[in-house]
Amino acid sequence: MNHPLEKFKFCPACGSASFVINDERSKQCEYCGFTYYCNASASTVAVIIDDEKRLLVVRRSKEPARGTLDLPGGFVDPGETLEEGCIREVKEELGVDAFVRSFLFSLPNQYNFSNFIVHTTDAFFEVEISSVEELQAGDDAEAYFWLPLDKIKPEEFGLDSIRKGIERILTKY
Repeated sequence: MNHPLEKFKFCPACGSASFVINDERSKQCEYCGFTYYCNASASTVAVIIDDEKRLLVVRRSKEPARGTLDLPGGFVDPGETLEEGCIREVKEELGVDAFVRSFLFSLPNQYNFSNFIVHTTDAFFEVEISSVEELQAGDDAEAYFWLPLDKIKPEEFGLDSIRKGIERILTKY
């Protein structure tokens, strides 16, 4: 397996090419001593289930896993809480306001972005939306639709953590 920072050839602090592997998740500059760690990025997932026991899913419009099923969510921006990031992502992808009801669980993931593996920790939240009538697909959601829980096939979800999350969700409901 390649080192998670293999694409980082130069020290981000001083620009030296003496930026070498320090351990399994960091590199260190032999010139200035700067150490950079590859830590997991925070990501959120909105689990929206209506009164009819249907899950709100989206179809991915971008890679990775373009065209597969997904749940609304994405990376948390600097300065945001996990809950704020989840609410923002729901607004961007579905066009509606949201309220985080509760934290469900988290799962690790590897997200291939720009040919670079980003390690994430995906926080799954039970979310309530403000309006079903105002839903509209946006951002990286090509479409949205409701799936009855008993008709969901986890293998149709393109990202590993989402697929595993769907399996956990289905055992709860």
